[in-house]
Amino acid sequence: MEAARRGSLAWGFAAFFLGYGGYYLVGLILSAVSPERGQGFDPAAPPQTGPLLLIAFAPNVVLGLVPAVFSWWRGRGLRSDFGIRPTLRDWKVGLACGGLALLGSWTLSLIIIAVSGPLPESELTRLMDGERTVWLFLFALFAFLGAPLTEELLMRGALWGALEHYRIPRWTILVLTALVFALIHQEDWRLPVLFLGGIAMGMARMITGRVAASMIAHATNNFLPALLLFAVAG
Repeated sequence: MEAARRGSLAWGFAAFFLGYGGYYLVGLILSAVSPERGQGFDPAAPPQTGPLLLIAFAPNVVLGLVPAVFSWWRGRGLRSDFGIRPTLRDWKVGLACGGLALLGSWTLSLIIIAVSGPLPESELTRLMDGERTVWLFLFALFAFLGAPLTEELLMRGALWGALEHYRIPRWTILVLTALVFALIHQEDWRLPVLFLGGIAMGMARMITGRVAASMIAHATNNFLPALLLFAVAG
């Protein structure tokens, strides 16, 4: 049976809010111990050099770790609760939806640039202008593979399952999870771009009933930015 048909997640909201809260808690802890304590630590604005670059992903790891722990503790495991092991159909649907997300995001970005002028410097641009090290390569690898895993477990896993538990219509779930996905990135100008990407990733989840498909769509959407970082790191 598909993940969406195995029953909703009664513990989904607890996993979502604890995961989301843990994201900010870890950020505050890192801010307290950061060498640049006066500036604080912002998970959305990672340091540019050295192992600190990877530490920036610590809050992101919590996003997926908490739903995983809840699934092992209160649920039936990641494969049963979320459908985390990809099938051939997951690959096909995920790649298709991810390609649409990538195309739509770049098109919408060009429209925003045409309407509002040059965009503020992004973290991707800032990292590309920084020091070229193996840490940047590992950062790009996590952006391509790690972030889709952790963020999808939270958004299209725990939150989606929690909303299904309360019998929220699936199209409403699609829009709500896409909106939360966009807001969690804390980038005002990219909000419509991220929302559009979230819709495409959610479509993969809705079509297959499995989080694996939305993870593949998410990774596909992250492919070009990660590829640019790979090229710079090399």
